[in-house]
Amino acid sequence: MPSRPQVVAFDVVQTLMSLESMRERLSVAGLPGSILERWFDRILRDGMALTLAGDYVRFPVLAASGLRTLASGDISDDAVEHVMAGFAEAHEQPDAESAMRMLAGAGISLVCLTNGPADSTQDFLTRTTLDRFVDEVISVEDVRLWKPAGEVYAHALRRLGRPAEEVAMVAVHAWDCHGARRAGLTTGWAGRLETHFPEIFEKPDVMGEDLIEVARGLLALPAP
Repeated sequence: MPSRPQVVAFDVVQTLMSLESMRERLSVAGLPGSILERWFDRILRDGMALTLAGDYVRFPVLAASGLRTLASGDISDDAVEHVMAGFAEAHEQPDAESAMRMLAGAGISLVCLTNGPADSTQDFLTRTTLDRFVDEVISVEDVRLWKPAGEVYAHALRRLGRPAEEVAMVAVHAWDCHGARRAGLTTGWAGRLETHFPEIFEKPDVMGEDLIEVARGLLALPAP
């Protein structure tokens, strides 16, 4: 039976960070804005595939590579750079601040566990002022593996100095929740991106339409 967590680890890209502003940049670069989801899915696929093969490539490198592939190689370096610069201007998701304030106000420590670089993640948090809620940023760069590899969550627990039962992973990605669940963490899935939780993954401990509902669900879990 899961209990109310002492620490909540948030995924970042698409969970806290919105990529919607990237559509216009894709269009300026000569690519349809409608490929945004396909591009991000390719980034994740390639990162996970490299992890399975025993290799590692950083998020920005995979993102740029994915753009060139989707453009069949017909895209300039300037256009790639223009799209990539959008990550430095990305907005927060509309439910992020309220959910984080709710959890932090209840005395729960908040961290980020991301497939992205720690420095750009910290820049995002600072720019959006979400950094006032976050105690630490943990990146997969530390272990050179992409989520949902089990070692990523184990590394996060070591950094936090906490047992798995005291930590919850919150994400809009079912695969991320599955990985965290297999590592023993409590999990919270917000359905605003995927809308349906796939039956192939372990059911999360808390489910909600958005991060606010997930935060409420985590706070409603019994005290440890």
